[in-house]
Amino acid sequence: MREEFGVVQAATLTLLGLIIGFSFSMALSRYDQRKNYEEAEANAIGTEYVRADLVPAADAAKVRALLANYLDQRVSFYAARDEQQILRINARTAELQAELWSAVRVAAVAQPGPVIALAVEGMNDVLNSQGYTQAAWWNRIPIAAWALMAAIAVCSNVLLDLTMRNDKKGLAMLLVLPLVVSIAFLLIADIDSPRGGLIRVIPQNLLSLSQSLHTP
Repeated sequence: MREEFGVVQAATLTLLGLIIGFSFSMALSRYDQRKNYEEAEANAIGTEYVRADLVPAADAAKVRALLANYLDQRVSFYAARDEQQILRINARTAELQAELWSAVRVAAVAQPGPVIALAVEGMNDVLNSQGYTQAAWWNRIPIAAWALMAAIAVCSNVLLDLTMRNDKKGLAMLLVLPLVVSIAFLLIADIDSPRGGLIRVIPQNLLSLSQSLHTP
């Protein structure tokens, strides 16, 4: 019975390690995805800022001013943590997107052509990049996966307790597995959370672009 119990315990601990590893991989891939979309968003805004020269001068000045304001809102989106502030940023972002599209649409209707089409295409990339970023921030590890990991972790600790209950020297070992599993869960949750925790996506590309646009 002891040998069979040891097989079950080893299998449970192995399964726990595999699930923690897969969950860490899922969280890390989502973190990398958020970083990639931040870079893509900065590139789209910077490209459209340059393509503003393709529209008439009056519309170009308006587009640049709106893009500079829009860029500030995108930087604030990454730094915000308060729910009410996030709602205000999203509302303002939606207003600026409507104004940006209206600005290039007026120029495209007034002077249709392949040159203006480049500006329209660039603006479309700016608007799409924000949607991709938002979708990546919503894409997190499912609650069911967390529940499964917690259940297997509890079972692993129970099996370990049954093994070392009568061993006084092994009582200290009972604290090691819960501590290690808790640290692993904390790391996964930190990486998986876009706003909470210590590991977050810093909008380095957006900040660099904002600095270059505001530098005379």
